[in-house]
Amino acid sequence: MSFTLTQKETTLLKDLKEQEQLCADKYKKYAACAHDPQLSRLLNELSGIEQSHHKMLTDIESGQVPSHNSSGMQNTQFTATYQMAETPEKKDDAYLCSDLLTTEKHVSALYNTCVFEFTQPELRKVLNAIQTDEQVHGERLYSYMKTNSMYS
Repeated sequence: MSFTLTQKETTLLKDLKEQEQLCADKYKKYAACAHDPQLSRLLNELSGIEQSHHKMLTDIESGQVPSHNSSGMQNTQFTATYQMAETPEKKDDAYLCSDLLTTEKHVSALYNTCVFEFTQPELRKVLNAIQTDEQVHGERLYSYMKTNSMYS
């Protein structure tokens, strides 16, 4: 299948690619800063998924319809590393999670706009699937935070 992106789609795609790269970089950087090894593993995993999203967007930019395999759908069970007490390590990890959760909300909203703006149904399906991944990332961050008494 061959398609041509509209100017608006090209601009939106550029924004999405920038956001996905920012997400991948943030997750990787925050994984290195996390005190809890469980959180570090989660953030490294999500960084890789964000990088695959970036690749998919690059494929779209070059005129291809990428396949999507719902890579962000694993349901992770977390064990509590932190209890109710507020330690400096818990505060640091809670900050990282809160910032990433806010980022995921923003990126998901951008994908929502793109799903409505793109003209090709096949591209809308791919963008919608990535948006679902982003929502799952937020859910996984929330689950980690709730398990560790970081979210009320």
